[in-house]
Amino acid sequence: MTGLAFILLAAAAGLSAVLTFAVRAAGRRRTLFDSAGSDGHRKDLRAVPNIGGVAIVGTILACMASGLIAVWFAPGDLVDRLAPGAGEHLAGARQQTPMAIGLMLCVLALHVLGLVDDRRALPALGKLGAMIGVALVMPVVFDVRLLHALDAHAGGAWLSVLLTVLWLVAITNAMNFMDNMDGLCAGSGVVAGLLFLVAALTGGQWFVGATLAILVGALLGFLVFNAPRRGGATIFMGDGGSLVVGYLLAFLTVRTTFVGESAWDAGAWYAVCMPLCVLAVPLYDLTSVSLLRLSQGKSPLVGDQQHFSHRLVERGLTKTGAVGVICACCAVTGVGGILLTGAQPWQAALIGAQTLLVLAILAALEFAPRRDGVRA
Repeated sequence: MTGLAFILLAAAAGLSAVLTFAVRAAGRRRTLFDSAGSDGHRKDLRAVPNIGGVAIVGTILACMASGLIAVWFAPGDLVDRLAPGAGEHLAGARQQTPMAIGLMLCVLALHVLGLVDDRRALPALGKLGAMIGVALVMPVVFDVRLLHALDAHAGGAWLSVLLTVLWLVAITNAMNFMDNMDGLCAGSGVVAGLLFLVAALTGGQWFVGATLAILVGALLGFLVFNAPRRGGATIFMGDGGSLVVGYLLAFLTVRTTFVGESAWDAGAWYAVCMPLCVLAVPLYDLTSVSLLRLSQGKSPLVGDQQHFSHRLVERGLTKTGAVGVICACCAVTGVGGILLTGAQPWQAALIGAQTLLVLAILAALEFAPRRDGVRA
């Protein structure tokens, strides 16, 4: 199945690159360029199409739909020839069809929400309400929930549903916040997706692994045109892409089993913190910029130029350097995170300490006084 994951990743990357090229041309023709956003939203506007999310989401939905067709109609021996060992998982994959269709509809809903917001800024609270509505679908309709083990102590499923919705909304917004510099959201999404893919394949969770492979491939194909370069990126993903990237990463971590009931009972509960380590830097950006805005009397939901990446540039890094530092830090915290599933308690404590130290060092560096005595 590892081979199948790489086939899906490569196919998604190729399709995404072709679609991004076509979408960029259409965006230039129709002048669908980056817009000012909602009132009070400060950003540097460039004449660059911001509809790259169409290519990303188009790739994801096309690959998932093709996968479902193959699961139901492709002969098992043909599947085994193309991807040895995959045939035995066909029956299980068919059982996941309703949830896969539900996931595709949620992705499409968020994509449309983002596209509308990219063209005509929606009220922040209305947009947040729509995200919450989409986030409720998986735990309520398909029973995909975080921390089922807590239900016995909470007198029902309400607590795990609440935690799941909070997680889905938080990561959706965190990745949306990361879409503020060329290649940043897509680059950090590739790093996180690859780390989650390793964990999924190691644990034999093929539905999750296949979907992650498609997501990573779609982002890699898009990065061909969005990566930092001289003259800047030639297309942006916009909210139509970043909301979907965040939602898929969040959903797939919920869908992944990081610790079984026996391991939970044995005290190895810390494995569930793996997504927190992998996504520590996006969560740091979400938290820090929200606190900054609140301290200035602003709404945390209205965008500005105070994100972690912007603060690094203010400290003297180039934009390319800032993107590289953030993606590297995502890798540092994430590599430790994927080891949590097999770690002993003392090892888990060290991994947690490493993650916190990385964030503490970043905070100390960006808020330390400059040589001129001014703080960032």
